[in-house]
Amino acid sequence: MTTYKEIFGKYVKNYSSDPSSDAEGQVWYNTTSGTFKSVVASAAWSSGSPLITARGSLAGAGTQTAGLAFGGSTPSRSAATEEYSGSGWSNGGNLGTARYSLAGAGTQTAGLAFGGNAAPGNTNATEEYDGSAWTAGGNMATARLVLAGAGIQTAGLAFGGYITAATNVTEEYDGSAWTAGGNLGTARQEIGGAGIQTAGLGFGGYGPSISNLTEEYDGSTWTAGGNLNTSRKKLAGSGIQTSGLAFGGETATANTAVTEQYDGTSWTNTTSMATARNQLGGCGIQTASLGFGGNPVTAITEEYNVASTIITAAAWASGGNMGTARQNLGNAGTQTAGLAIGGGTTVNVANTEEYDGAAWAGGGSLGTARSALGGCGTQTAGLGFGGYVAGAVANTEEYDGSTWSPSGNLGTARYFIEGAGTQTAGLAFGGTVGTATEEYNGSTWSPGGNLNSGRSCAGAGIQTAALAFGGGTPGNATEEYDGSTWTVGGNLNTARGGLSGAGIQTAALAFAGTVPALSTVTELYDGTSWVSAPNMSTARRSLGGAGTATAGLGFGGYTTTFSASTEEFNGETTATNTKTITTS
Repeated sequence: MTTYKEIFGKYVKNYSSDPSSDAEGQVWYNTTSGTFKSVVASAAWSSGSPLITARGSLAGAGTQTAGLAFGGSTPSRSAATEEYSGSGWSNGGNLGTARYSLAGAGTQTAGLAFGGNAAPGNTNATEEYDGSAWTAGGNMATARLVLAGAGIQTAGLAFGGYITAATNVTEEYDGSAWTAGGNLGTARQEIGGAGIQTAGLGFGGYGPSISNLTEEYDGSTWTAGGNLNTSRKKLAGSGIQTSGLAFGGETATANTAVTEQYDGTSWTNTTSMATARNQLGGCGIQTASLGFGGNPVTAITEEYNVASTIITAAAWASGGNMGTARQNLGNAGTQTAGLAIGGGTTVNVANTEEYDGAAWAGGGSLGTARSALGGCGTQTAGLGFGGYVAGAVANTEEYDGSTWSPSGNLGTARYFIEGAGTQTAGLAFGGTVGTATEEYNGSTWSPGGNLNSGRSCAGAGIQTAALAFGGGTPGNATEEYDGSTWTVGGNLNTARGGLSGAGIQTAALAFAGTVPALSTVTELYDGTSWVSAPNMSTARRSLGGAGTATAGLGFGGYTTTFSASTEEFNGETTATNTKTITTS
C-alpha cells in the first residue's frame, strides 16, 4: 500500500498549533484539536488601493504587481496614466490623446494604447509607453472604439469594436505599423480580450445582441471556443488563450460581478468580484489578475488570486471618538497609545487626550492653551511646541504621561508647525516662518537645515530621518531630512494642504486634507515614491496623526464642523488558508 510519505515525500507532522505556513497539500496533525489539517489553494477577489483618478471606459496592461491603467472617462475624456506596484497606484505620463473606450496591450514599461473615442470622434491613434512617457506609434487602419486588445508592444492585436456598427475587423501590430489579420467569426463591440498576437482570445460583447461567444486566434484565423456561462458585454479580461479570466461587464439587465475561468476549452464560474461594474480595466494572469475603475465611474481596484493564502486588504476602520472635538491639534504616539495635544474649537484648548487602541481618556492639560502646534514623541514622553495663542508662540512643553512641564523655547515662534522624532531628539519644521528647521536635544532647540520649500506641511519620521510632505504650492512636494539637510523626495500623487501623516521616512502614510475640497485620500511612501492606499471614511482637514504606515491613527480635524472622530489604518495582511480534513 502506498504511504503518504511515498506520495508527498514527507511524514505527517504533529503540531500543537497550526504552522504559519506550509506547502500546499501538506498534511499535519493538530494535537490540540485532535484533527488532521492541510493547506489548500482557493480563488478570491480582495480590495486593492483605489485609482488616483476615478474613471470608467479605460484600458489596462501589465501584471497584478506592475499594472498600467490609461485613458477613460471621468466622465470627460481622460489622458491620465497610472502605474500599480502591487500595493497602490502612482501617476505616470499622460497619453498624448485623451480618449475613452480604447484598448490596451503590453506591460507597464512597454505599453500599447490604441483606438477609442477622442475629440471630435473615433480615433485610430496608437501610442507606445516606455514606463514614463507615451509617444506616437503607427495608426490603425480602422478608427473604432469599444474594441479589445491583446499581446505586447511589438506584437499587438486589436479586434472587434464599433465603427458605425459592430465590426469583425482584426489588426496586428509589429511595433511600428498595423496590418490586417483574420476577421472575427462574429462582429462584436464591447468585447473582452486576452492572450497574445498568435494565441488570442475574444469573448462576450454585443453584436447584434449580448453575446456569450468565445473565439480563439492562431495568428491568422479565428475559430469558435467554448461559450461563456454568462452572456455579457463591456467586460474585462486577462491571462492567455489556454488560461484566461473574464470578469465584470453588463448583462441584458444589469452590471455583473461574475468571474469565469477558461482552460482552453470551456469556461467555469469562480468567485465573483465584490463590485459589479462595466467597462473596467483589467490585466494580469488567470491566477493573479487586477480589475480597476469602471462604470458607474469608480476608482475601485480589486485583486484576484488563486493561492494558499487568505488576503485581508488594508483599510481604515472607526475608532473611539475623542472627548473634545477640535482641529489644528498636536499629535504623538502610536495607534494603541496615541496622544492628542491642544488644538482649537471656537477657542484654543489645553486638553490632552490619550488613546489606548479603543477609547480616548483625559490626560494632563497643557500649561498654555494653543492651536496649530507641533508634536512628537510617545504617549508617556511627548513633546508639544510652538502654536497660536493671540499670535505665534515659541513655548515648548514635555509630557510624562500625566503632566506637562515647560522646557526650552523654540528659537523662532511659529504656528502650523510640524514635528517628528522623540522627546529627547525632536524636530520642528515649516509653519508660518517658512523654511526654518530646529532640532531638540531634550532641553534646548538649535537650528537645523532649512526646508527647500517653506510651507505648513505634514511630517513623519525621526530627527535624523524625517519626512515633510504636502502643503504650500503646488502642494505635492516631499522632502527628506538626514539630520542636517533636506533633499527632494517623490511627489505626492494628490496635491493638498491640511493633511496629516504617520510612520517613518521609508514607510510613511499621508491622509486627508484639502484638494481643494475636503479629502479622504490616503497615500503610502516607500522612501522613493507615493502610491494610493485605501481612503479614509470621513473627509477632513487639520487633523492629528500618529502611528506607523501599517498601523496608523487619524483623529479630530474639521469636516463641516469640528470633529471628534477617530479612524485606524491597518495594512494588508496574509494568512495561510488552513482546512480541517474530515471524512464523510
